[in-house]
Amino acid sequence: MKKFFALLLSCIATTAFAQINTSDSTVQVISYWNLGETQSYAISLQKIQMTGDDTTKNETMTYDVDIKVLDSTENSYVIEWYYHNYQSNSTNEIEKKAISVAENLKVEIETDEYGAIRGVRNWEEVSAYIKKGIAQITSNYEMSPQKQELLAQTELKYTTKEAIESNGIDDVLQFHLFHGIKYQKGEVLEVPLKLANNYNPNKPFDVKSTTSLEEIYPEDAYYILKCTQEVDSKQLANATYEYLKSMYKTIGWQKIKKREISRLSNVTQTVSGIHNTGWVLYSINTVTVEAQGIKDIEKRTIELQ
Repeated sequence: MKKFFALLLSCIATTAFAQINTSDSTVQVISYWNLGETQSYAISLQKIQMTGDDTTKNETMTYDVDIKVLDSTENSYVIEWYYHNYQSNSTNEIEKKAISVAENLKVEIETDEYGAIRGVRNWEEVSAYIKKGIAQITSNYEMSPQKQELLAQTELKYTTKEAIESNGIDDVLQFHLFHGIKYQKGEVLEVPLKLANNYNPNKPFDVKSTTSLEEIYPEDAYYILKCTQEVDSKQLANATYEYLKSMYKTIGWQKIKKREISRLSNVTQTVSGIHNTGWVLYSINTVTVEAQGIKDIEKRTIELQ
């Protein structure tokens, strides 16, 4: 493992920064990036569904991202995420088209001096780009109600600045999750959070979040952080029921009783290895949703190329 990261770190021009403090076993995640600096990442998103011990779905999407520092000041960065090379093993043609709608998309992210996200600077361009791509799919394919709903849900993530920043840049949020905070090994940071509710944007979910510094490797100038987030199960059940009820009325999905979805869980775990410069070496985000004996697992992996 250490030899692997030593090879990766040889690709990054580094200076000795004081993010790792071995005297008190603390790290502070800060971005030390230069204007014009670039890094390239391979990203995979695997979706697995299991009923009991049987795997009923296993789909993987992969794509590449080139990250470039467009602007650097004393108190901010602007970085560009350039998305390209989308591939998927899905057999659903509409799903594959919806997935690749972001091909060649450029998203400009503004952060503070530590690398914590402030927002999407070119959100209007992003919104227009996605809408144009979805319109092309709609015009070229025969649309069933189910296909229309899939594309509508995709477009909904990019309709406003708030929607994009909460639902449309999941990989960016994962990348910057730990930036701007100081962590100490052996301590667990507990913070109550709000999570965007895709079913009802006006009612975000309450989330219990715990973060810990797992390991420090000062000789290789990197460290590993872990964050676990658990959504309030009652709020999740209520939101799911209201959404399914609306779908029954809209496109004729099977009607369901509220008590049938009362037992839901949604747990997200993110583990990231971060270099002293603030560049992410790797990050694995796993979302596990369980209900009525069915488990959906979504695993996003970001790896430095």
